[in-house]
Amino acid sequence: MATRADSTTTAITAASRWPHRLAAVTAATTVLLIFVGGLVTNTGSALAVPDWPTSFGYNMFLYPWSKMVGGIFYEHSHRLIGSTVGMLTLALALSLWLSQPRPLPRWLGVVAVVAVIIQGVLGGLRVVLLNQPMAIFHACLAQAFFALLVSLAVMTSRFWEQAAEAPRLSDAMRLRKIALTTVALVYLQIVAGALLTHTGMRLDAHLLFAVLVVGAVGLLAIRVLGGHAERATLRRPALLLLALLVTQLSLGLGVFLWRFTSVNEAMTPALGLAFQATHRITGTAVLGTATVLALRIVRLAAVGRVATAPADAAARHFTGPLPADRGHEVLA
Repeated sequence: MATRADSTTTAITAASRWPHRLAAVTAATTVLLIFVGGLVTNTGSALAVPDWPTSFGYNMFLYPWSKMVGGIFYEHSHRLIGSTVGMLTLALALSLWLSQPRPLPRWLGVVAVVAVIIQGVLGGLRVVLLNQPMAIFHACLAQAFFALLVSLAVMTSRFWEQAAEAPRLSDAMRLRKIALTTVALVYLQIVAGALLTHTGMRLDAHLLFAVLVVGAVGLLAIRVLGGHAERATLRRPALLLLALLVTQLSLGLGVFLWRFTSVNEAMTPALGLAFQATHRITGTAVLGTATVLALRIVRLAAVGRVATAPADAAARHFTGPLPADRGHEVLA
């Protein structure tokens, strides 16, 4: 027979799932936002709506759908999706603050709200001030914001709670360094891509980081699949990361042929746009997958250290339960 305590525990567990769900939905909506933002850039629609925060004098949410044609459709859709992401981020931060006992996810939720506000203002000022560097920073911040949302989704997932019971990683510290380095290199590659997209400059940097990313992802996959293939929580994102990398390289070749060779004369504009848009969004997927894998490794490395700490050392530093048992507060 269920007791009142059991019912209360079930209710708390169900409530704690909402931050994870909201983080996942917000991250998915951000992917859509980045995709449409890429279409805005690649179709030259960034200034199709010349005013901000209004749209041709209308309240942004009341602009007539019948007038959303051509570049206006891309630019105004981007604004509407951005507003949706902003509202979802506020809901996510509130849910984290109300239901999360750990301070780190709660404060990361606040950081996400600040970031989405800055992102919206940057996008508006880029239109009003006709400032090209703002467009580059806007694109880079969007990817960092997405990685933050993915991080919150991982940190509020069941995996994060159950990791304390998982066996320790045999090469935890080395694997963690490789994983975090991979995430950093993927992001720098995206930054170089944004610079190339908006200015047509530094193709060499983009290619250099592509080589580094291939090396880092390859090494990470070899480590995970060679030493931890039995762990589905690591094996699956590692395999997905490899598949996305191969896809991204193929799309990158298509973009290179479209933008920098005479082969584009045999391509239709629609094909060129498709190469550029899918190349950008696949890069986002690579960043998200690398972030998921890295955080799972970080979590397993952290709880592994605590679980194998000498008993006398634990007694000197802890008078109560170990951090891994205290609401799973250990991150690294």
